[in-house]
Amino acid sequence: MNGIPRKPTHSCRVGDIVVGGGAPVVVQSMTNTDTEDAASTAAQVAALAKAGSELVRITVNTREAAANVEEIARRTEDLGVSVPLIGDFHYNGHILLREYPGCARTLAKYRINPGNVGRGASHDANFATMIKVAKDFDRPVRIGVNAGSLDPDLLDDLMDANAKKADPEDAESVLVEAMVQSALRSAEAAVALGLPESKVILSVKASKAPHMIAAYRSLSSRCRLPLHLGLTEAGMGAKGIIATSTALSILLADGIGDTIRASLTPEPGGDRTEEVKTCQHILQTLGLRSFMPSVTACPGCGRTTSTFFQELAQRIQGYLDIRMPVWRKERAGAENLLVAVMGCIVNGPGESRAANIGISLPGTGEDPKAPVYVDGKLVKTLHGPGIADDFTAMVEDYVVRTYAPRGG
Repeated sequence: MNGIPRKPTHSCRVGDIVVGGGAPVVVQSMTNTDTEDAASTAAQVAALAKAGSELVRITVNTREAAANVEEIARRTEDLGVSVPLIGDFHYNGHILLREYPGCARTLAKYRINPGNVGRGASHDANFATMIKVAKDFDRPVRIGVNAGSLDPDLLDDLMDANAKKADPEDAESVLVEAMVQSALRSAEAAVALGLPESKVILSVKASKAPHMIAAYRSLSSRCRLPLHLGLTEAGMGAKGIIATSTALSILLADGIGDTIRASLTPEPGGDRTEEVKTCQHILQTLGLRSFMPSVTACPGCGRTTSTFFQELAQRIQGYLDIRMPVWRKERAGAENLLVAVMGCIVNGPGESRAANIGISLPGTGEDPKAPVYVDGKLVKTLHGPGIADDFTAMVEDYVVRTYAPRGG
């Protein structure tokens, strides 16, 4: 499936998941529950994992939260889910990881923001404490630089040096360079403290896509550590999804990125798993991974004044969504299924032939018949009011005949 050459990086194991080293791009997500509430956090961890998140990050910001991590892991397993948990630390991670060894042991990875571990001498001491805990428990770390919480001392130094140049760069370029240097310097410090390179993942996130893209391109050209991609504070709804998809896709198409997260702001009470689905759609659209069957459907035009093809496309997509959890367990490879539901003769036959199974519905004024193509060949023509049921049955039959039973 993968048609995009990946830039080579070292591999890093997070629990049972391999990040980098040519492994498939990993989908991850983050809870937005209060980690002091073990029940709600475990429930959301389980929901994210069941939606397809292969790594799940939780905030660890208080002593009560740190004390709860073991309970969250137990409750998650009681819900039938096993997923590596990542601890997100800011400001007091050096205290929490040292005081709560059960938390440090349970977490599969620690996220360290070098801009939020203190300033001056305390910065180096606090960072060293977190790295020591990672060494003691044989855990990897993600050194996660954010434009919004960049080390102010580093940024000031680079801004001052830039101002003294005969031909200074613009401030945004200096910001990007500061992000990259923060990540690289922190990685070098971690390795100097005894953490193996194979235990380090880097990220340089920003809320502005051009900054984020420039930072990752620069970083990927200057190291071979695995990279976690993300457009931080992407926003809500279509804006957040589009911004994230644009930024991540540009980098992934360049072969950059080993694990991704969509930092979407959900609607109040909204579905947190939307960020998982967004990541899956990005990877599937780029041909990097397959997660679920796809439906190719035309947008409609004046040749398709009937809404029937739209209704059928929606019905087929809903059917695939319902059946895929079953197929995932029972039918190896069903996630690669491509279905076409087309609305008229212009592109209908061609797209239907290109799919595993496709139907070309009659457009306005066309002969009221619907040819069905299976693996490029016309196999049947459907008529009458039962077209939807007949085509759905053909899709199910195709899956059963084409994809071998798991374990069989």
